[in-house]
Amino acid sequence: MNNSFLNSFFSRDTHPRRGLMAFEWVVIGYLLITLVVVLIFHERATNPSQMIWFRVGVLALMFVLWGAYRLRPCLALRVLRVAAHLILLGKWYPDTFELNKMFVPNLDHIFASLEQGMFGFQPALLFAQKCSNHLFSELMCLGYSSYYPMIAAVSLFYLFCRRKEFERAVFVIMGAFFIHYVIFDLVPVSGPQFYYYVVGEDQIAQGVFPNIHDFYATGWDGKCLSIPGWKEGFFHQLVQQAHDAGERPTAAFPSSHVSVTVVLLCLAWHTRNRWLFYCLLPLGILMFFATFYIKAHYAIDAIAGLVSGGLTYWLLMKWSRGENS
Repeated sequence: MNNSFLNSFFSRDTHPRRGLMAFEWVVIGYLLITLVVVLIFHERATNPSQMIWFRVGVLALMFVLWGAYRLRPCLALRVLRVAAHLILLGKWYPDTFELNKMFVPNLDHIFASLEQGMFGFQPALLFAQKCSNHLFSELMCLGYSSYYPMIAAVSLFYLFCRRKEFERAVFVIMGAFFIHYVIFDLVPVSGPQFYYYVVGEDQIAQGVFPNIHDFYATGWDGKCLSIPGWKEGFFHQLVQQAHDAGERPTAAFPSSHVSVTVVLLCLAWHTRNRWLFYCLLPLGILMFFATFYIKAHYAIDAIAGLVSGGLTYWLLMKWSRGENS
C-alpha cells in the first residue's frame, strides 16, 4: 500500500459533504419512529429506559462523528461513520425482540403450519438429522458464519475499487437491514430453534403446532435448542458463540441473512467484477440452506428472504439512483 493511497484517506475532501449521508438518515428515521413507540407504550416494555438511552447514544455518536468530519473532512472519517453504524447493527437486532413482544403474540404456530402444508414435513427438524456428517455440518456453519465477512468484503470492494459508489452501496446495505427490522418489529416469529424448544421436538414431529401466545413476553427463560451438527467443528463453534452472545426469539421471517446476502450478491454483480460475484456466490448458496439446517429459520423464511432481498435491492437502488452514481 503506497503513501499516495494512504494520503487519500486523510487528505481533505475537495468537495466535503455538508449534511448527513443517506444511510444516516435511514438510521435516524428508524430511531425516531421506534423512539416514539417506546415513549408511548413504555409500560409494556421490559426495560424502556435502556431502549431510550440506546437511541440517544446512537444519535449522539452520529452527530459527534459528523462534527469531527466537518472539522476535518476526509475519507477516513466518512469510513469511520460507516463502520460505527455497521457495528451497531448487532445492537439493533435484539432491540426488535423488545419491540415486537410489546404488541403482537408469537406467530410461529402459523409459520410451522404453513411449512408443514408446503412440504409435508418440517425441513428444519429433519435436515440436520439426515445430513449429520462432520463435513456437511461445517459447510453449513461456514455459510452461516460468512454473513458479516461478506458484508465487509462488498463494502471494502466498493471503498477501494468503486469509491464513487461507496456511499450508495452502504445506503443499500443499511437500508436493507432497517427495512427488515421494521418487518421484525411487526411480525414476531422466533424460528424453530426457539419454537421447537418450547413445544418439544416430539410434538413438532407429530405435526402439533400449538399457539404459544405471548410466552416470550412473560415466561421465556432464555433457553433454546443448541446448534445441530458437529459440535467440535471450528465453524460450528463460531456460530454457537455468536448465537449465545446475542440471539433472541425474533427476526425469523423473512430471513434477513438470506435477504441481505441476496442484496450483497446483487451489489457484487453491479460492480461488473465477476470474480467478486463468483467468490461470494457459493457462500450465498450455503447461507440459504444453513438458515434452516441450524434451525434458525423455517425453509419458508429462507425462500421469502430470496424475494425480499431482490425487492429490497431494486427499491433501494432505484431510490438512490443519481445520488452517488
